[in-house]
Amino acid sequence: MAMVANELRGGPQLALAPAGSIAVAPGVDLHEDAEGGVVFLWGMAAWCWAGGDQGARRLAAVQLVETASASQRQVASAFGADETTLWRWKSDYRALGVAGLAPLRKGPKGPSKLSPDKVDEIVALRAEGASMEEVAAWVGVSLNSVSRALRSQNPAASTPSPDPMGDDEPSPGLEALARPEPRSAERQAARAGILPEAPPRITEGASLPLAGALVILPALAATGLVEAAGQIYTRTRSAFYGVRSLVLAVVFSALLGEPRAEGLTRIDPIDLGRLLGLDRAPEVNTLRRRMEDLAGEAKSAELLGALASAHARAHPEAMGVIYVDGHVRAYHGEADVPKAHLARMRLSMPAEADTWVADANGDGLLVWSTPPGASLVGELAVVAAKVRALVGPERRPTIAFDRGGWSPRCFAQLVGAGFDILTYRKGPKAQEPRRGFKAHTFNDSAGRVHEYLLCDRRVRISYKEARHKRYFAARQITRLDPTSGHQTQILTTRADPDPAPIAHAMFSRWRQENFFRYMRAHYGLDALDSYAKAPDDAARLVPNPARRDADRVVRETRAALGDAEAAEGRAALEGRRIKANEAEIGDAFAAARAQLAELEGAARAIPARAPLGDSHPEAARLDAERKRIHDAIRMATYNAESSLARLLAPHYARADDEARSLLREIFASPADLQVKGTQLHVHVNALSAPRRTKALAGLCADLTATETTYPGTDLTLVYAVKGS
Repeated sequence: MAMVANELRGGPQLALAPAGSIAVAPGVDLHEDAEGGVVFLWGMAAWCWAGGDQGARRLAAVQLVETASASQRQVASAFGADETTLWRWKSDYRALGVAGLAPLRKGPKGPSKLSPDKVDEIVALRAEGASMEEVAAWVGVSLNSVSRALRSQNPAASTPSPDPMGDDEPSPGLEALARPEPRSAERQAARAGILPEAPPRITEGASLPLAGALVILPALAATGLVEAAGQIYTRTRSAFYGVRSLVLAVVFSALLGEPRAEGLTRIDPIDLGRLLGLDRAPEVNTLRRRMEDLAGEAKSAELLGALASAHARAHPEAMGVIYVDGHVRAYHGEADVPKAHLARMRLSMPAEADTWVADANGDGLLVWSTPPGASLVGELAVVAAKVRALVGPERRPTIAFDRGGWSPRCFAQLVGAGFDILTYRKGPKAQEPRRGFKAHTFNDSAGRVHEYLLCDRRVRISYKEARHKRYFAARQITRLDPTSGHQTQILTTRADPDPAPIAHAMFSRWRQENFFRYMRAHYGLDALDSYAKAPDDAARLVPNPARRDADRVVRETRAALGDAEAAEGRAALEGRRIKANEAEIGDAFAAARAQLAELEGAARAIPARAPLGDSHPEAARLDAERKRIHDAIRMATYNAESSLARLLAPHYARADDEARSLLREIFASPADLQVKGTQLHVHVNALSAPRRTKALAGLCADLTATETTYPGTDLTLVYAVKGS
């Protein structure tokens, strides 16, 4: 403040703000230190305040917005407040003037009910064995007052827990809401091609917004995402935002509820930049441009393969059962994209279909684009080849799929390739007699007990191959619902002596459906990450529109002839037929039958399938390369979140129902960041309820034990709950 005053005293007006100022908006700068602060408008001091004068500081912030010198978001970010707080300041100023901006005294506004006599009475009642509730009711105070009175007499009797609804005080020596240092010189160096990538630099500070999202890093490191992306995409040009920064930007924005690139406009770039170890996050156009550069290398399949290999090594126990299913992404643009059946909307529309492979936990493993018109039966051969490369030649995994993959011939091929199959029976046969069912139980990895009524027997399914009738031998396990009596038939080649684990594995196929639902809702699974298109294969054979039209004319003609014959028959039965016209009517029917035969012959002469280019010369496919990069990042992020959800189970009683909602609260929580030697300490603020805070503390201990380093540094991450 004194330095600024010396510069302003005498001489011409300043053309620019003093060194160390913060740019609020074009022409608006803020300079603040321990002695106070000054707001500059085009180099001229407009508002100032002394250190500790919160009322004058708030007045300057409000008047910047009131005079339209800067937007509310810009002012809130510069003054270290959120937009809601700034809006409240404006409301108080409009209602009460400057007096409304004066900070109010914190704490109770009236005399405390905990007089010395009350405290003695509370201690005495508690010593007599009364419960906390009974003491509170007898004395006439709240439970918190009883607890506070007991702690005042015996501080060691009760360890205070952080107040999840209160404001946590900054850690000693840390600046609250610290802003990253500008890195303009490094940006210029990267632009000149001197700096290949800006290295991460941790911004230490207290109550940093969104810093709780850093708890994902140990689980993300287990997926190998950042390491694999850095090793695969090596031909990128020099840029301030390297592969590490781009990948982590997508990861953190997805965790914060903005999985699409456009979501970066709804996250404070300073807050997201702190998580990346930079001064600010990339803008939307920057992210799109850099992702397009990566897509130009056409290495998304290599990235997905590296992630799948890392997942198989980290979770070998989950590779025993492989779930396969297709997912259809609807397209609402103007391009002539092939149609696909969208089951959840029960209609056929322009769409792109993908084949997804998941492990026994329902975590994503692989994904690729399905050719138009391909069936799940045809994709199972591709699945078998890719899974065999992951698990090795000795293992015999089970491939589970729904009725869309029903093909006894395909089943035989999978068994011959060293796999077991697991699916629902298509076209269920006669129900099993009630006496054939026996009670079975299965304990899953989470300790839950599942009870089934199962009937287990051998079956043979016939199919044709090269004009010969063949049989596929399998095992049919039927589950009986004791309430409704409904029977569900499962077909498998597994030889487990107990059918319960097989039934549980089949019914757990909904884990992959839940994967799709959660990814659509929270990770932008159906997002149109790229508007790029590529021409479709013009030589690809598709149903011939001319044959379709000819068949329609044949059907209409046949129906009209049938109606005429029926009418003539009814007239003959009712005696309304005129014998004089019999010859004429017979000739008309003969001509109609001849015309129908001619139409049928003409229709048969038209090929049933024709090249796509003949009927759809503008046919296109959505370019999947950039989409696959985003899918790989989102899939790894989902798998990391799933790992955290499983880690929460021992610490949180409602983890089965609320683990992911708890994690989303953690990701959006503020935290303190502090570097101590070779450690980066992340102290997350307490959560909305003590039981949630306790679960977070247990999770932090588990994550610290992994000794994970922050990407791009040698700093070991240490997690804790702030105030504990």
